Amino acid sequence: MTIDLNSDLGEGFGRWSLGDDDTMLGLVTSANIACGFHAGDPAGILRTVRGARDRGVAIGAHVSYRDLAGFGRRAMDVDSADLVAEVIYQIGALQGLARAAGSAVTYVKPHGALYNTIAHDERQARDVIRAIRESDPSLVLMGLAGSTVLRLADEAGLRTVAEAFADRAYTPAGALVSRREPGSVLHDAEEVARRMVRLVTEGTVTAIDGSVVPMSAESICVHGDSPGAVEMATRVRAALAGAGVGLRPCAPPPDSARAGG
Repeated sequence: MTIDLNSDLGEGFGRWSLGDDDTMLGLVTSANIACGFHAGDPAGILRTVRGARDRGVAIGAHVSYRDLAGFGRRAMDVDSADLVAEVIYQIGALQGLARAAGSAVTYVKPHGALYNTIAHDERQARDVIRAIRESDPSLVLMGLAGSTVLRLADEAGLRTVAEAFADRAYTPAGALVSRREPGSVLHDAEEVARRMVRLVTEGTVTAIDGSVVPMSAESICVHGDSPGAVEMATRVRAALAGAGVGLRPCAPPPDSARAGG
């Protein structure tokens, strides 16, 4: 039994740093790397890409609404033509940096408000799917388990990866509890680790109201910008290993990329 462990990285900007990318890259198997629209600057993104390359960590384009001020966490009603173009632009930017580093982008994971919107909004979900298909139809799409975007992407012929969140609370319907609500972000690393073992081995997660929600996921996210992210990722990784669960990238980098460049 195996699972992917991913984290949002490359989100520093100029002199402002966020998270411990170097340590997290030693713990995860996939890195969702910012593409400059919600966070990240070219030099910092390239450093993160090179770090992922050196560790054999899969590189994913963490595409977002164009929202640096709001860290991509503000919902936006973006015109379809603009959204398609902006997602293509972000994927292309990360592909260029990855190519320069001798690696490759193998998947796409939308960020923040865009991620949450396309979990239920068919129009924006189709826009993101179109952007991926026009950029590179071999790219894998990572999204919320049970979401609209994964269903539509499957229908469109994209390979998809269903994701669960280690450090986020769920509603009884299997959606993420809004960050505006108390208890939406989980901080107890031991409890989070136990939750993720149950998710992988039993296919369930406990919702914020105590109900048990069936859930099937191929990747687990530990947010790199959360306080205690390194400890949480370490505990989750150790707990999974203790339960006999191995780790592997959901969309492995090509062998040529693992050698560095």
